[in-house]
Parts: sequence; C-alpha cells; structure tokens
Amino acid sequence: MSVVTELVAYVREAFGWDADVVVSAGPRGALGQIWRLEVGPARYALKEIFGEPPSEALIEAELALARRAAEAGVRLPAGHPDREGRHLLSAPGGPWLRLYDWIDLRPVDLTARDTPRELGTLLARLHRCAPAAPAEADGGPPADWYHQVPAEREWARVQYHRAPAEQEWEPADAAGQLAEREWAGRLAERLATLPELCAAVAPPDPAELIVCHRDLHPENVLADPAGALVVVDWDNLGPAAPGRELAGALFDWFCDGPDADLDAMRAMYDAYVRDGGPGRITEAADFSMLLATRLNFLLVQTRVALDPKAERRHREWAEREIDEGLRILPTPRQLADVLALTTSR
Repeated sequence: MSVVTELVAYVREAFGWDADVVVSAGPRGALGQIWRLEVGPARYALKEIFGEPPSEALIEAELALARRAAEAGVRLPAGHPDREGRHLLSAPGGPWLRLYDWIDLRPVDLTARDTPRELGTLLARLHRCAPAAPAEADGGPPADWYHQVPAEREWARVQYHRAPAEQEWEPADAAGQLAEREWAGRLAERLATLPELCAAVAPPDPAELIVCHRDLHPENVLADPAGALVVVDWDNLGPAAPGRELAGALFDWFCDGPDADLDAMRAMYDAYVRDGGPGRITEAADFSMLLATRLNFLLVQTRVALDPKAERRHREWAEREIDEGLRILPTPRQLADVLALTTSR
C-alpha cells in the first residue's frame, strides 16, 4: 500500500466518509503537500505537513483570524475538524494532516489593471480586522525569523559546507559539492552585498504588532473562477507590524528580479491606505520583515539542497527555490526607490 493510499484510508476513517475517495496531487510548498480529495460530490484539500506540526494555540489563533477575515470580506478555504473535533490529525506512523475545502484556484493576473488595487484592498481588510499580538500564539516572543537576518557565520557554514551545530552530516567532498551547484557563484555575489542591504534591519515596535498572515506571496493569494481573490496557507500567521507586511507584499507581487513595477506598487499602496489599512512604510527598517524572511528562507533551502540525508524530492524542490530566491532578493537601490515612493504619498 502506498503512503498516499494509507493517508487517505486514515482520513476516510477519521472523518467517517462512506463514499469512495479519489486522490490527486495538488500544489506543494515549503511546509507541506496538498492532496485533492474527491469524496462523492464534495471536494477537499488534504494538507500533508512537513516537519513539526502547528501547536494547538496556533491553530486556535488561525481559526479566530480566519473568522474575523471572513467577516471582513476576505475569501479563504474553511478548515474541517474530524469526528472528534480535531483540526490536526496524526496518521499512524506518518505525517500530520489538516483538511480544508477545495477551491479551484488559479494565479492572479498581474497584468490586469485592477490587480494592484484589489491586493491593496485585501491586505487593508486583513489588517483592519486583526487583533493586537505582542507575542506568538504560544506566548513566546515574536519569532526572530521575521526581523533577524542570518549571521555571517551561518552563511560561512554554507559556503564551506559545514553542518549546523544541531546536525551531524558533513560530506567528504564539501567544497566539490558546493562548486557543482549552478547557484554557488550567484550566492557568493549576493552575500557580498548583505552588509549594505541589511544595515537597517531591526526588531519591530511591540506596540505596532497585530496578527498577520506573514506569507502573502503570489502562491498564497489566488483567484477563484470568478476572479475573486482567495487567501490560502495560514500556517505562518503571527505577530508582525502591518507596515512591514505591506512592504513585503509589494515586493512579493511586483518585483521579480532587477525590475520593480513601481507604478503597480504605488497603486497597491494607495489602495491599502485609502481602504483603511493601518500600516505605513516610512523608513528603511520597514523592510526588515522582507529581508529577514527571504534570507532566512534562502539559508534553509541551501542547507536542504546540500544535505545528503534529505529526501530527494525535498532537495530538488530546494534547488528550485534557491534559484528563485537569489533572483528576487531585493537590491539596496530597489529598497530606496520604494521608500521614496511610499514616503511621498
């Protein structure tokens, strides 16, 4: 019996489904694989979670924000508890699972004239309905991932292919394995620019923190058949300054490589402000979340790509993410251009 078949059999029992279940692969991300389930006339998205599962406190926070967001006019897939009321399931000997409604979705058309305005309005709605959040859902301080870039020594470990302290692997031909990577030279070039790029990165003001999605890139905001925007993948939600999430969203959507679409950024920013979004981009430190998340993610993917103990599917996915991560890492000039744009509004 295949792993997928075992997962479906477990879920079928957990939710008490009598109908046959037809399964097909959906999209995957850094933290999970989506499986499309057809159960009679119903359609569901089963998320297979990679690594550690979300805590109960995080799931409760997600459900609470999802309710607020839906009331504010934000579309999102509903989550479903099993027959015992659990939103998080652990398959015997397998991964952690969550079940949501399946919605047929497609990428948002970035060439459409109204797209920047619609994205700004969406983010304003999310931020307006979000409660204050001085801490993570489990009570801990705001995660460093969103405001602290990797230390120089962490990049040195990658360049010389030394395992992080908590891992044991260290290939015999470390230098050779890194040199074989197409992205090794590009990584070295970008690392040389990090001191200038990250000079203003700093923790946020605790008084500004609200519950944010914290992962609003184009793979997590999609369009339904009618063209309405739908927000998916709420697993990373937690405290963030709204202006910092706004800054990240501008780059996620309208800066893919060397050319930033400043006109689209301006339209999105103006719509956000006009529709009551509380965040503003007024200083270089407002790009801290953008830079921290992109650099931390890039570091993690380089570790996975170079780890011989990682599953092949994860290494191959990491290679693709590294290529994209290097391409979309902002430059100091781009940050300056966007800051000039937002402070002139």
